[in-house]
Amino acid sequence: MKTTNPFDLVLFGATGDLAMSKLLPALYRRDRAGQLPADGRIIATARRALDRESFIARIDAAFEQYLEVDERTAADWDRFVARLEFVSVDADTAAGFDDMAAVLRGREDHNRVFYLAVAPAYFVGICQTLNQHGLVTDRSRVVLEKPLGHDLESARAISEQIGAIFSEDAIYRIDHYLGKETVQNLIALRFGNMLFEPLWRREWVRDVQISVSEQLGVGGRADFYDRTGALRDMVQNHMLQLLCIIAMEPPTDIGADAVRDEKLKVLRALKRLEGQDVLRNTVRGQYRAGAIAGQPVQGYLEEEGVPADSRTETFVAMRTELQNWRWAGVPFYLRTGKRLQERGAEIVVNFRDVPHSIFGVTYGAGQPNRLVIQLQPDEGVKLHMMAKSPGDRMQLRPVALNLDFAEAFRQRPPDAYERLLMDVLRGRLTLFMRRDELYAAWSWIEPILEAWNDAGDAPKPYTAGTWGPAASSALLAREDATWHEER
Repeated sequence: MKTTNPFDLVLFGATGDLAMSKLLPALYRRDRAGQLPADGRIIATARRALDRESFIARIDAAFEQYLEVDERTAADWDRFVARLEFVSVDADTAAGFDDMAAVLRGREDHNRVFYLAVAPAYFVGICQTLNQHGLVTDRSRVVLEKPLGHDLESARAISEQIGAIFSEDAIYRIDHYLGKETVQNLIALRFGNMLFEPLWRREWVRDVQISVSEQLGVGGRADFYDRTGALRDMVQNHMLQLLCIIAMEPPTDIGADAVRDEKLKVLRALKRLEGQDVLRNTVRGQYRAGAIAGQPVQGYLEEEGVPADSRTETFVAMRTELQNWRWAGVPFYLRTGKRLQERGAEIVVNFRDVPHSIFGVTYGAGQPNRLVIQLQPDEGVKLHMMAKSPGDRMQLRPVALNLDFAEAFRQRPPDAYERLLMDVLRGRLTLFMRRDELYAAWSWIEPILEAWNDAGDAPKPYTAGTWGPAASSALLAREDATWHEER
């Protein structure tokens, strides 16, 4: 595996949960795999007044939790720790930026990455302060975690102000779902094989379902989540990006702009939902007390930090369509929620039934073919089809061709953040959202938010540990469809 070019990665928010649970373990694993160069440094920053030794002790404790025992060897640990620097920085007062400048001085010819694992409210201020201190070079890149704005106007404001400092090809808007191994394999499945492409269209596909379910509640994120909700938190970014990968036309190549051009066309082809169309084609819910894995859990309104009269949705289901030749008339169903029955993320392509069955009910009820792309908790692809049962009678039953990536390749797939961090260090933009994609996604989401606000009704309650409000199933039942809930 090739190493990257020498770099300095400045990690803002280095003592936060994302850095400790995902980013630093990902960098450690890539270092262990031999993909980080000897002259690659990680400069951690945080508001806390820590010294380097105290920060390393925090990482040591975090790695006990987030790494497997056999991943932690003395040699790997010593090599990784040697890369680390720590600078105490206060984004509000700009204190500490002179210290950061001293650490970076003389390395202007190295790739320089600023990873902002902080609240979006700090994005613009940090970038402006970096610029004022002369730390943004022509080899600098900035990584932005979601959410990128609260609506279209705020998304534009953030993009324009950061765009005044960094060029568009130096801005990496990260969506960790696009780094998942199965999403990469979905691209390979579609565009590296002839098998599915002739069937990947309205004549053969009955509907497409994208589901992301969580068993967790809001936990310690109540203040953020109550101002955000499931539509902004999950649909606007993760789920629309998955929809783009499923529905886009074949790009001319795998290059960043070729892929992102096709994704943008999908976003622009989404049928706009407004007014009464929103109320007919969306369901929003809010969890009540129930049980998860046999343990009682409280409802959303009882969570610490949630207002007693909150109307924030913790569940969204919706039906939409694409207004183009390939997909016209095919329903795309999206569903996401917290405190649901199981944790999982999957894309299901339901194909149409055979035009005429020669078997009839005597030989077993036929079922349409179905392709299931599972993103979590396990990653794999299943193709459901009809086959003959063993014996001397023609009796049909459904079976599945199962591609389990862990079993097929016999190696641990890289975590999404491992892949995305390496893409940042190597300057690959394919898996990162472009500015016009961001605007198109918010333009589609905003009328839905407005219609919900105008309606003024509360989200439909659902019991924690179920699959959400009954209205979610009714949404599909109108077209004689059901949610795929097999795991």
